Amino acid sequence: MKCPPWPEGQKLVHLDLKGAPPRVDYLHKLIELFSELGAEGLLVEYEDMFPYEGELQLLQGTAPPTYSRQEILSLQEFARSKSMEVVPLVQTFGHMEFVLKHRPLWGLRELPHCVGTLNPHREEGLKLVMEMLRQVVELHPGVNTLHIGADEVYMLGEGEESKLWLASPGRTVEQLFLSHVTKVAKAIKEAWPHLSIIMWDDMMRGMNQDTLKESGLVGLVQPMLWDYTPDLDVDSTVSLLEKYHTAGLSQLWAASSFKGSTCVHTCVPGTMRHVENHEQWLKVAAALPAGVHLRGIALTGWQRYDHLSVLCELMPVALPSLGACLQTLVQGQLSAEAQIRVCERLGVSSVEVTDLDRTPEEDSLFPGRRLAELIVDLNHLLNSDDIRFFENSMAVRGWFSPYQRQRRAVTPLITMTIHSQASAYLTTLQQKVEAVKEEMVRLYPECTAQEWIEEHVSPVMAPLQRITEDVLACVKEMVP
Repeated sequence: MKCPPWPEGQKLVHLDLKGAPPRVDYLHKLIELFSELGAEGLLVEYEDMFPYEGELQLLQGTAPPTYSRQEILSLQEFARSKSMEVVPLVQTFGHMEFVLKHRPLWGLRELPHCVGTLNPHREEGLKLVMEMLRQVVELHPGVNTLHIGADEVYMLGEGEESKLWLASPGRTVEQLFLSHVTKVAKAIKEAWPHLSIIMWDDMMRGMNQDTLKESGLVGLVQPMLWDYTPDLDVDSTVSLLEKYHTAGLSQLWAASSFKGSTCVHTCVPGTMRHVENHEQWLKVAAALPAGVHLRGIALTGWQRYDHLSVLCELMPVALPSLGACLQTLVQGQLSAEAQIRVCERLGVSSVEVTDLDRTPEEDSLFPGRRLAELIVDLNHLLNSDDIRFFENSMAVRGWFSPYQRQRRAVTPLITMTIHSQASAYLTTLQQKVEAVKEEMVRLYPECTAQEWIEEHVSPVMAPLQRITEDVLACVKEMVP
């Protein structure tokens, strides 16, 4: 069913740089493509890729190395040349793993074993957050909007100082959350009165209107309600947005997803799952009552679920999904016309990356297409039953079981056939891995390619390698 196109308001593409940060020249190509596909701004989450200085220098990444100050400025300059706004995202409460993992800052955790949540009672914690924000704002001249995160503040209220605070009558974990966020927002407004402040909404979803009204956040922050599911509940989402609006939080945003939300270790996205998410958001926008509207939507593309989790889908394999999602918003549905528009711009025959036609590199119409093709091809092989379940094949289960290997009680003729098949699979995999790595390091740091291979390929190759080694060891003792 066709909905009205996305109402007036910005469409921001999320750049999650806490994993697989693109090389700068590739980043510029991506930004240009985002603009051509219909995006009007970037929501940039730097984490340890930002060149923090002074006492915060320990936050800088080393593998991969952080972007330089000049590279951060060039990103913004290039975005502005495409009429795109840059909105920095700096986590200030939850998901501070990239900060609190460092030993000198362990004492600022809410709980020793919870690496992501800041202790809201320590003055040093607020000073740390404000210094992070100061450095980011100062390296973004002309910035108008800042996103302060504040989602998924796990284990809040479980620390000893929080338990003491909560022991006073009438105090709640909700108030504890709101108190810290209000302090941060007020400090930002005092330092930079012109800045608009966005925050994730999830920690406020269960709060009643009176709690929100009395929080001190009214007029300070703009909630961004996120839901990445293809079956987003339209009625519940509309009700939640109405609640925020009635409580005085009338400047509202949505957040959808074009990648990085299917599963923590997904390698290749399914476009239609993400298109359906955007179709649901269109229904939400159309169902809002008069006076309630959305300022914009951020199309998130998570590269990790958090700083310490594995890599999600890389950007090249998600560009057809992004194009389809943006056109869904622009057109009100992913019509045949919208699909043709995306396919023509990207030079593909389908918006599903798994259906890409092989194209000579010089004819490629979107940046990273060659890598996308190679990843899809390798992923298909890695997930084939013949390889993934090789150890459960009849030959291995019947003539080369762990019991037989341990006792060297094997049939050389059959085990050498097993060795031959496993070796052939390994050779094919290795050839495809080398092609992926060669292409990946053109667009990403070497360490990203290494991590991707170790996460997606090594666990599949390791059992095959063990079998080939065990076969040779067993046959050596049985054949003269």
